[in-house]
Amino acid sequence: MRYFLMLASIAGITALDQWTKALTLARIPLYGHVPVIDGLFHLTYVQNTGAAFSSFEGMQWLFALIFAVFTVWLLWEFSGKRLPFKPLDRALIVAIYAGGLGNMIDRLRLGFVVDMIEVDFINFPVFNVADCFITCGCIALLLHLIFFNKEFWKEEKK
Repeated sequence: MRYFLMLASIAGITALDQWTKALTLARIPLYGHVPVIDGLFHLTYVQNTGAAFSSFEGMQWLFALIFAVFTVWLLWEFSGKRLPFKPLDRALIVAIYAGGLGNMIDRLRLGFVVDMIEVDFINFPVFNVADCFITCGCIALLLHLIFFNKEFWKEEKK
């Protein structure tokens, strides 16, 4: 049951991400601007060949390698329970992975990542749904490991 929920979550998050990107590609021209909530955010379609803030631009092989390593680690970790993760930790790791999968699908299919969410209240790069899951998942996982999963940091006594 645990693996079914994990796979269903990955599929659901990835589907949501790919759906928003398909809508963007179908309805917004490149660099097009669609207001959503005035003063809060709008949609702007951009193509990102890098990572956050367009860092490592054009290094698709690096992103593929990182994703492959993350995939192998995820399979190893979830099959063998190697680290003392709690269920919430595992759910957050699944969210991070699903976001990475959504962006990797874009990289392999299109050669770039479709970004479309642009916030108006702060100067921040355009991002997408997958980026939200990656960023929020990483922050929440880190906070949970630091403040609520004390077992994670205990050294195993032999």
